[in-house]
Amino acid sequence: MPPKPKRRGLRPIFAGLRSLFSSEEHPRDEEPVTLKMSTVEASASNAHASAPLGELEGSMGGAATSGMSNASREGPLASHSSVDLPLAESARQHSLPPQDNQFMSMFKNAQKFKIDSVNVNVHSPHHVHNSQDSGKEGWNMLLKNIASNALHDSSARFDAPKCDEDTRVEVTKELMDWIEDREAPQRLLCMTGAAGAGKSALQQTIAYKCSNSNILGSAFFFSAGDPTRNDLTHIVPTIACQLGLRNTALRNTIGNAIEEDPLIFKKTLKIQMDTLVVAPFKHVCSSGELDPKTFPHVILIDGLDECSGEANQAELLSTIKDCLLDNDLLFRIFIASRPEWVIRSALDHDPEGYLYQLAYHIKLSDKYDATKDIRRYLWRRLRDIGGRARDRRAQYPLWPTEEDIEKLVAAASGQFVYAATVVKYLSERHGSPLDRLKTVIEWTPHDGQQTRPFEALDILYRSILSVAKELYEAVDTNQGRDFLTLIRAHQFNSGIRTRIQSSLSAFDEIIGLEEGGHQALFSDLHSLVFFRPSPIGGEKWEEMRFYHHSFSEFLDSESRAQHLFVSEVRVRKYVLESCLQIIAQREDLLYSHSRGGMMRTMAYYFDPQTTHVDDFRLVDFTCNRGWGRIGEEFQSPEASFNERICRGLALFTFDAFQRLNDELHEPELADIVKSHFDKWGERYGKLGFRITDEQGRGGGPGGMGGRSSTSSS
Repeated sequence: MPPKPKRRGLRPIFAGLRSLFSSEEHPRDEEPVTLKMSTVEASASNAHASAPLGELEGSMGGAATSGMSNASREGPLASHSSVDLPLAESARQHSLPPQDNQFMSMFKNAQKFKIDSVNVNVHSPHHVHNSQDSGKEGWNMLLKNIASNALHDSSARFDAPKCDEDTRVEVTKELMDWIEDREAPQRLLCMTGAAGAGKSALQQTIAYKCSNSNILGSAFFFSAGDPTRNDLTHIVPTIACQLGLRNTALRNTIGNAIEEDPLIFKKTLKIQMDTLVVAPFKHVCSSGELDPKTFPHVILIDGLDECSGEANQAELLSTIKDCLLDNDLLFRIFIASRPEWVIRSALDHDPEGYLYQLAYHIKLSDKYDATKDIRRYLWRRLRDIGGRARDRRAQYPLWPTEEDIEKLVAAASGQFVYAATVVKYLSERHGSPLDRLKTVIEWTPHDGQQTRPFEALDILYRSILSVAKELYEAVDTNQGRDFLTLIRAHQFNSGIRTRIQSSLSAFDEIIGLEEGGHQALFSDLHSLVFFRPSPIGGEKWEEMRFYHHSFSEFLDSESRAQHLFVSEVRVRKYVLESCLQIIAQREDLLYSHSRGGMMRTMAYYFDPQTTHVDDFRLVDFTCNRGWGRIGEEFQSPEASFNERICRGLALFTFDAFQRLNDELHEPELADIVKSHFDKWGERYGKLGFRITDEQGRGGGPGGMGGRSSTSSS
């Protein structure tokens, strides 16, 4: 019986393996060493990437394969493929670092062996890497710098507003037609519209349509109230992340870029966009790993106006132009925003903004009348609410009535936010929708009232107005001006209360603003107001109008405006004092067409029951020939005053006389006023320049000798 072969154990085998990777020379064996590798990939930073594999791996026995000089750089080798690796004399020129040699010494003296299914992933300048892990560390860093709340399907935006199926059909079609036309020259679409016009709902609807069609590359929804998505910190990483998820090669390239520059998230927006989006996208396109014609090409950005700070908004727009548009990457970018200054100035045609030629601009509030859609929306939603209500009255087929719906449609002023606010209020489970609808239609604010059906709308108005106030008053030339009072004054000038209206330019002069001052005043309120040529005054007569009738009501209500409220008495007093100051101090007003406008404004804004100018302003006006200048206008042949104006000026003059005489004890100044009053009364008494006994309590001729029963406030 032949002797059993002696078991030699594993020690000689490992000793042999160590010899293969040692730095010592060994005789060449006639039979090749066969390696079976599942994955071998060279490091991108390998200085010898173009050299044969045997040269790069010289310290591992000088193994190389003819015809494989670039195999490790181009990608993973075929799994379990047999590769002949002949020895090379020059192998020692590229020996591994000492620590790697110590690790590999386990193969010393090994010959005639096979290695199956080995993954080589040793971190060294000369080592190869597993392709599956390429850029993985960088990608994980990217995930830590995104704003998941900004995604169109984020759980943080659960039940985000979107358009009903049969509403906003025309504008949705226009948007999708532009998005799907990859050959259209303008690759940027900007949709601007009033606050509450439905921009975000449209953007959300487009996002879902694009996602279902597999053309959505990325979406980012700004929100002023969410610190993770109210600035520029996370927008580029979030866009890059969504694009990378659409293509593995692009994802790996982005990850590698981050590994090479771990501080990229702290750099400027343009550098981030170039590094994380532009360069990776160009790289995978040129390598053939991504087909730009089939790649999801739509980038959506909603609520640019909710990105904090005008400088940040401007930086984002310029970055999109310089990095995405100028590089011709075939993305189609859709931005929705309120028409605030940054985006308006970029899109304006006069003077031409830097995006005017590049962008397709849709002015939502001007181009599309949403009245029919709002009516359809209200009918459907209120009937659904009634069908689910516990109150059987709301389940009645005739609820709501057509009259109810039409009142709501009129109050909405073409803005969806009003209708959505009403629907939300009626949907609350506490209380009957029928009773709540009655509250909405008949509701008027008053002190101590608990019901607040428009609270959501008021929060929106307060937010916009507060930001505009802060920005306006931060400008040096505007310091000392009362932003809210000026806004309310222009609201009054729209003709709602005083029954008199001046053009915007004339009213700027009346309230002491520089020429074109209303443009700066309303610069950040274009989502709530707009300017147009007056149908009465022609093209040169520009007037202001509100997108929302509810915003005008908000300004009137202290309970709704809260700390932003300015009383009517304060507005009238401000305008009246501004007129007195300008008439008394400006010599050029003698030749100004606005002098008559000043007097008409004084007549309409003065209310003897509530409005009384400051003592100092009254004395200053009297001492600086203010009354004489009013007299000069009275005597002007071009002067034209109706009964309402004459009566108002008579009441104001009478009140001034009594205050100077009785309260301020300035008889000489009071006599000046009385002399003008007597003169004007003789000439314009028949037109209404007089004080009745009832108004003057019967004191002397025309009532000038007595004190009015009114008191100053």
